[in-house]
Amino acid sequence: MTTHRLAMFAISLILALGALPAFAEQTVNLFDGRDLTGWTKRGGAATYAAEDGAIVGRSVPNTWNTFLATDKEYDNFVLEFDVKVDGPDFNSGVQIRSHSRLKDDKEQVFGYQVEIDPSDRSYSGGIYWEGGSPEREGGWLFDLANNEAARKALRQGEWNHLKIVANGRRIQTWVNDVPAADYTDTDDKAFTPAGFIGLQVHSVGDRTDTKEVRWKNIKLTELE
Repeated sequence: MTTHRLAMFAISLILALGALPAFAEQTVNLFDGRDLTGWTKRGGAATYAAEDGAIVGRSVPNTWNTFLATDKEYDNFVLEFDVKVDGPDFNSGVQIRSHSRLKDDKEQVFGYQVEIDPSDRSYSGGIYWEGGSPEREGGWLFDLANNEAARKALRQGEWNHLKIVANGRRIQTWVNDVPAADYTDTDDKAFTPAGFIGLQVHSVGDRTDTKEVRWKNIKLTELE
């Protein structure tokens, strides 16, 4: 059979089956290791830079929480990344399905935040509602008070691996492969099914010593 006839046979077979073949889910890198293309800073005045294959966020005194947000919005996905935070007196987080609004003439990011918390509280992987919104006040949606294993999972001063699965109303997290949060949002008014992903540099008040948080290997797989 000629190449042309083989091609026509393959097309006929696909049509006979009634659909084109489905493509497997594909994992993409949200950060290419070189620059911040595809990301936009929102909120406060902290700084971000691409250095040595990582995104480095640095604190600035007298500003509010700052976020480096993806230009694209995502709904259902698996997100994995490595993160390292300066010391136990500084924390961070990663926003998912988030948005921003003007409040008191300032841009304020709000939405689900997966906490990165090297303090003695150790709530890394917990889920917090950042910023507050008209539909929901800011506060914990799922803390780790009853998950001692997860509270011990973060390694101080080292790179740590976090995994987030957002599928429908359910959000699950892991810290260094240890299950952390498992939260289902049942609030129809506050639930946000899609939004940007944001890397937080937390406010530090009037502190002038610069605190840093680093992210690398930021990979996302969209779910059907």
